[in-house]
Amino acid sequence: MKRSIAAASALLLTGGMLAAVASPASASPSPSSLQAHRTEIRAADSEAYTVTSSKKDANGASHTRYARTYHGLRVYGGDFVVHAAADGTFAGTSVGLQAPLTLGTAAAVSKTAGAAKAKSAFQGSITAVGSPELFVDASDGTGVLAYETVISGWLADGQTPSKLHVITDANSNAVRGAFDEIETVNGTGNSIYSGAVTIDTTLSGSTYQMIDPSHGNGRTCDMNNGTSTCTTFTDADNTWGTGANSNRQSAGVDAHFGAAKTFDYYKNVHGRNGIFGNGAGVPSRVHYGNAYVNAFWDGAQMTYGDGSGNSRPLVALDVAGHEMSHGVTEALAGLVYSGESGGLNEATSDIFGSMVEFYAAAPSDPGDYQIGEKININGNNTPLRYMYNPTLDGSSHGCWSSTTKNVDVHYSSGVANHFFFDLAEGTGATSFGTSPVCGSAPAVVGIGRAKAEKIWYRALDVYFTSNTSYVNTGNPANTARAYTLRAATDLHGTCSAEYKAVQAAWTAVNVAGNDAACPTGNDFSLTATPASGAVNPGSSATSTISAAVTNGAAQTVALTASGLPSGATASFSPASISSANGQSVLTIATSASTPSGTYAVTITGTGASSTRTTTFSLTVNGAPGCTGTNGNDVAIPDNTTVTSTITISGCGRNASATSSVAVNIIHTYRGDLVVDLVAPDGSVYNLANRTGGSADNINQTFTVNLSSEAANGTWTLRVRDAASLDTGRIDTWTLTL
Repeated sequence: MKRSIAAASALLLTGGMLAAVASPASASPSPSSLQAHRTEIRAADSEAYTVTSSKKDANGASHTRYARTYHGLRVYGGDFVVHAAADGTFAGTSVGLQAPLTLGTAAAVSKTAGAAKAKSAFQGSITAVGSPELFVDASDGTGVLAYETVISGWLADGQTPSKLHVITDANSNAVRGAFDEIETVNGTGNSIYSGAVTIDTTLSGSTYQMIDPSHGNGRTCDMNNGTSTCTTFTDADNTWGTGANSNRQSAGVDAHFGAAKTFDYYKNVHGRNGIFGNGAGVPSRVHYGNAYVNAFWDGAQMTYGDGSGNSRPLVALDVAGHEMSHGVTEALAGLVYSGESGGLNEATSDIFGSMVEFYAAAPSDPGDYQIGEKININGNNTPLRYMYNPTLDGSSHGCWSSTTKNVDVHYSSGVANHFFFDLAEGTGATSFGTSPVCGSAPAVVGIGRAKAEKIWYRALDVYFTSNTSYVNTGNPANTARAYTLRAATDLHGTCSAEYKAVQAAWTAVNVAGNDAACPTGNDFSLTATPASGAVNPGSSATSTISAAVTNGAAQTVALTASGLPSGATASFSPASISSANGQSVLTIATSASTPSGTYAVTITGTGASSTRTTTFSLTVNGAPGCTGTNGNDVAIPDNTTVTSTITISGCGRNASATSSVAVNIIHTYRGDLVVDLVAPDGSVYNLANRTGGSADNINQTFTVNLSSEAANGTWTLRVRDAASLDTGRIDTWTLTL
């Protein structure tokens, strides 16, 4: 579809200087920022730029998309993305142009002649011819002055609507290309597919309507085998259809279910709020036309025919996901629907249509890598396309060649479909089919659907431009290989296993690139999580040991541990792991006799060609040490013995051979004190005493043996004032442990 330019928020380059025509949203870089990077955005004089979208990553990095005009003319293929790091510094661009534009803007062909030429390219009945728009066609990376004329009407079958965009050369009047705004399945179908499923509907009064309140109020309606009026399905008991095509609701259930699951897939997997990105639901029209063997997306809604003999509605889950994904592609990258970019557009719909099928996990329609396998569109029980080996349909390209750009987009899509399958599932025999490599390319080990789908979406979201292609000798950075590698770097790191899998998968379909080579050989990293732990003697500490490929292929890694304290043992479960993101649980068990302290335990992973280590810091707690209560102040009458007790605990096991007990006695008046400290076992420790003088004091630290469990218990302090000179006066003392 044509992308319009909002002139009110444009930035203008004139006379080589960049100036703001009007201040757009704050998401866009400043005019001076774009001016500083004229080369990177292929800037020419008298150009204006409009922000079409802006995205900020969780780490603060941003990606701002721009549309371009040249001397006031829209530049199709002139869009670009400016990438900025989290701190706002420039981090590169994605640009469709090969070089700055230098063409003239005066057309040699009149609009009338251009429209007449465009009409000749339409196959069917014409209902309207739009006014030709003079613009710059840079869909191939270079600029040509051209007209775009939109021809509306019906295709030769009389039931398929068409909005054909015809591009003609404004100087020679030759047809440069055309694409239909209404994207269709193109085929024949035969049955109902989703089976028994749960759908969300709306109760209005006493009647249920097939309007989904959980997915943006998406509506499903019955065209009654016409092409104009559509009546929303209703039901009295909220039990819809019978699973048979003879009940008109059955096809509606499939379409309603497909719209909801596609909405959920984009929201829950990719964080996009539905097809349109704004939470709005998709209208679905079923039973369109009479024996209409097609389904199409017109930019705003889904429409499904009933197939040959009105017996096989084209409402299969992957068809729904495929067609609605065209809306996502248009909103994000706007891939031109012709040539190699058109193949990428179609492949994106095949990829996400298949991923929607896997996501929905409907028992009667499990996920696979065949497109339209349920609808028997060819009439011989074969699918439309085979992602694992695209050439099986007899027309699609499974390997890139110089002629790929010349075939129908439904067939040039095979290269990207094949790439995605290899990236997710690998080459050779798989549970979904056998995927061959092109030429002598090495085999590919898949990284799984979850990673593959996120890499493709990331590339589509922030890197693809409208004319991104498979191979581009004039602008090798504007290719699907280059952009998916940037996406893999964002998500997993440069030269990660995922990055290398992207490289290998493109090579396997004969798409080469000039991306930097990663180191050769097999290597892996080893980490411990957590990296430290503390235990009491006799207890165990655990940590998860993880291995990840940093270079080369996955390998088996055997694990051992060293540096353990005495009385401790280590075990791994499992004893060896795979470096392809494998994990093992390390358990370090200590004994009651394991001495306290902190120990650096080294975990060693031994692989096929390399050895890596990581460290776990183990702390063995000691006994808390002897603790106890303090004695209280006690009044000592003359010639009297008094006692005070303290309780000591925590001694023994790891206590030192000797510990200290400090005894502080304040003898307020003159006299003689006799002081004994009695252990729990009856042992008596005599403390030094003082005799005579004024305010005699004892302030003594007495060392006792607390290295055995016998030290725990009640200790008694006995104090006797033997003097008589201070009769009637009271001495006091305090015991401090």
